[in-house]
Amino acid sequence: MESNNYPKLHNAAWPGVVGKEPGTKNPPIDLDTMLDYTANAEFEGEKFDGVDIFLFDPHVNIDASDDELKEIAEKVQSRDLVIGSVVAPVWEPTGGGSAMDPGEGRTSFLNQVTKGCRIAQNLRELGVRPYGVVRIDSATGPGEWADDPEKNQEIIAETFRQAADIAADHGERLAAEGEICWAGMHSWRRMVQLLELVDRPKQLGFQADMAHTLLYLLGFNASEDAILPADYDWSDKELLDKAMADLTSKLRKWTIDFHVAQNDGTVHGSGSHDKTGHHCVPNDPNGKLDIPHHAGFWLRDEEGELTKATRHNCWDGCMFDNDIMEKPETWNSILASMVAVRRQHGWSE
Repeated sequence: MESNNYPKLHNAAWPGVVGKEPGTKNPPIDLDTMLDYTANAEFEGEKFDGVDIFLFDPHVNIDASDDELKEIAEKVQSRDLVIGSVVAPVWEPTGGGSAMDPGEGRTSFLNQVTKGCRIAQNLRELGVRPYGVVRIDSATGPGEWADDPEKNQEIIAETFRQAADIAADHGERLAAEGEICWAGMHSWRRMVQLLELVDRPKQLGFQADMAHTLLYLLGFNASEDAILPADYDWSDKELLDKAMADLTSKLRKWTIDFHVAQNDGTVHGSGSHDKTGHHCVPNDPNGKLDIPHHAGFWLRDEEGELTKATRHNCWDGCMFDNDIMEKPETWNSILASMVAVRRQHGWSE
């Protein structure tokens, strides 16, 4: 049994929905099942502390009533779990719109942010959500953005500023997910630029996912911003560490939400989800990350001191096949990697 009790350890529930399609080998997995996968996992006496959730059917209806939210809170609490961060469904297919569209797209985007912040606040007031953020992205791809990068970056920034005002009204914070498939957020340089343009650090920060940020190093969708060379040899661990130090020095100060993950250095898509950093199980033989070692670049500053910027870490198994998710050993191994991160980079309160 470890002595550190922070950051708390969470599992993401949205891998039961994201990239899933009815009638295929990977149909959606209901919230109760995802909660059971989480609650049943164990490693050396350690358990998950909570879940992060997606505010969309069939898990959580973005228009859920107060009574429905109370039922969800009770489901989570009955399994000795809490809720941390929540994902607002800001994309057009889920009722939102492009943050890069100053018209109807922005209106729909902000409407979903408002609804997401209402739910987040409600869950906090119900006592089931002691920490966490509301996750957003630009809800459009980098292809259209590239037609006029600077103008489009300004439009996204204005949408995010208005979203930050909404979050402030609800006592919430927003975390922008750094991922190569989102316009204006598809490279580390553009992500930093966007955060600086918004300039609302108390309300808008960065969500770092180890599987996604590894692709920042490689310059997928933005070769001009690659930190590792095009012919990088993965056996050169020293160069990888140097690149990680460079990357995190730019984004760590903005990071308010953190995902522990493994990546094999490739991109992957499933269902309607565009290709992005490929999430792998922790012990994938092709995994490029030493999970606890590389997590430390995000969780400690340049002097090696803990930032304590996040009260919980989350594992995001986005687009895992259902047959992988059905195996108890999958979640036990994931929990083991989470515990390893906390043992090296955690603290006690």
